Amino acid sequence: MFTATPHILRKQRTERLAHAMFAGMALSIVVPLVCIIAFLVVKAWPSLSLAFLIEPPRNMQTEGGIWPALIGTIYLVVVALFAAAPVGVLAAVYLNEYATDNWFTRLVNLAVINLAGVPSIVHALFGLGAFVLAAGLGQSVIAASLTLAVMTLPVVIASTREALVAVPRSFREACWNVGATRWQTIRAVVLPNAISGILTGVILQVSRTAGETAPILFTGAVMYKAVEKGDLLPYRLTESCMALATHLYNLATQINGAPESLQFATATVLLGAVLLVNSTAIALRVYLRSRKKW
Repeated sequence: MFTATPHILRKQRTERLAHAMFAGMALSIVVPLVCIIAFLVVKAWPSLSLAFLIEPPRNMQTEGGIWPALIGTIYLVVVALFAAAPVGVLAAVYLNEYATDNWFTRLVNLAVINLAGVPSIVHALFGLGAFVLAAGLGQSVIAASLTLAVMTLPVVIASTREALVAVPRSFREACWNVGATRWQTIRAVVLPNAISGILTGVILQVSRTAGETAPILFTGAVMYKAVEKGDLLPYRLTESCMALATHLYNLATQINGAPESLQFATATVLLGAVLLVNSTAIALRVYLRSRKKW
């Protein structure tokens, strides 16, 4: 019926070329990741087992499992989450819904952006000075968790603000027109419609805190802590703890005689935990967005 003109054919060739180029870019990201995961699993396979997860290290940490480091990482992440999430969400609500555009709010926004780009080692030194020494908390779970909370706070604020901005202004105006106060509008309309973006940002920060080494190395992580097998509450908040990131570093650099598979198994568990948290965030975002009516 219709014959494609040279102009149309040229556009189709350009489209196919762009499609192939972008597909190649995607594969260049995915393929190395799959190869890295496969390499880690193969190297770690001799040590991977349920006992590896629930047993404490033995024989100068050259045998046994990673239970104290695993439960210590959970402690650090949970306490940091409870410290950073409420403050970050409330700060974002104030900056987006209440604050006027003046020099002070612009200064706060600039500080949040700059804080998000500060290297983790600087946060570690801040935590050492502010929480360990000045606040008198010592090297402890609470000091390390507060340091992680300060480090993740700007990202929580930024992701929450983006989620709040995505809620149409017409929703707010409709509430104001029927006599609702600003807080009633935020509580009943804005936050429920922004919850998917808020939770996604918060959960993704959990995976970041799980893999941090420098902040906890200075403020609360130790090389070894005696913990009973399967003990769910081995640490108090005022005590130091083990963590997966620092335990992996110690296995690779400080502990002599540890089998190579033990190092790779620890790395595999840490990577698996991060991927699990990220996958949970993606699944939660898809589920909550599917329930939106707009």
